[in-house]
Amino acid sequence: MISSEPLVKIRNLKKYFPVKNGGVLHAIDDFSLDIMPMETVGLVGESGCGKSTVGNVLVRLLDATDGHIFFEGQDVVKAKSRELKAIRKKMQMIFQDPYSSLNPRETVGAILADPYQIHRLARGNDLKKKVSELAESVGLEPYILEKFPHELDGGKRQLTGIARALSLNPKFIICDEPVSALDVSVQAKIINLLISMKQRMELSYLFISHDLSVVRHISDRIAIMYLGQIVEISSTAVIFENTLHPYSIALLSAVPQVDFNNRSKRIVLKGDVPSPVNPKPGCRFAPRCWMANEICKSETPPLIEVESGHQVACHFWSQSREQARRVVSGD
Repeated sequence: MISSEPLVKIRNLKKYFPVKNGGVLHAIDDFSLDIMPMETVGLVGESGCGKSTVGNVLVRLLDATDGHIFFEGQDVVKAKSRELKAIRKKMQMIFQDPYSSLNPRETVGAILADPYQIHRLARGNDLKKKVSELAESVGLEPYILEKFPHELDGGKRQLTGIARALSLNPKFIICDEPVSALDVSVQAKIINLLISMKQRMELSYLFISHDLSVVRHISDRIAIMYLGQIVEISSTAVIFENTLHPYSIALLSAVPQVDFNNRSKRIVLKGDVPSPVNPKPGCRFAPRCWMANEICKSETPPLIEVESGHQVACHFWSQSREQARRVVSGD
């Protein structure tokens, strides 16, 4: 029976980086999100908005500046070394660049054996059997186990990364742009594999990407991120049919259309992206927003629920779609 409680609860998460001259870069700022058992949440936004930093903080590759990450009720932020090792058996990550995330000095077989050896789960013939079965489960041929990462193409390397993430039977996997560097045909194979594995192993995913068409295919819900903050979150259907935040509307307008009878115009954002270093009060999208008012420049809009399951951080969310239509039509 699937639990009705979130598997992952992120609350007011912050990650700041010090920069020269005493400044502080706000990579993640007051980020909150729930991920349910067997749910895929897509995290979308422009490059540099903090998506990958969220993934790295969740698995403690980077330490949080503030906030909480609860996994099965346990606070990952406060976990000690032994506790964190146990958590990481159930919380894994698939990296954007499989080449740099794989040990170039080890064969694929040795890479897939590492998790079992680190956690002392298998050795000898039992280890060889587990590695062989793991490789087969993701579609890696037996001869690949003798190869080094540099001898493989991008698709095989990413399958190796996926197999490594699946090795310890996790419950939650962070997919950090797992198909962005691959050919379209290989992308489809990887996405279908992730969907299949989700059902077979009862997995939850945080799927980080800038490609809305890919996110639409795999996600149950989508969170739109802008400069370290979530500005809108809802089900995939609602995001694509009734998105309400001006940034989300502009982002979706850039998705290529295949319906030639419904060619909506793209909204081209004007103005400069504000610096994430020592950000000023107010909405961070205001300098590029066609709806920005004085309140937008002085008060940060809270992320509020405007209808069941649909949250938006905008002072004028109820007017955004009509205003967007006027921008496109030139009224």
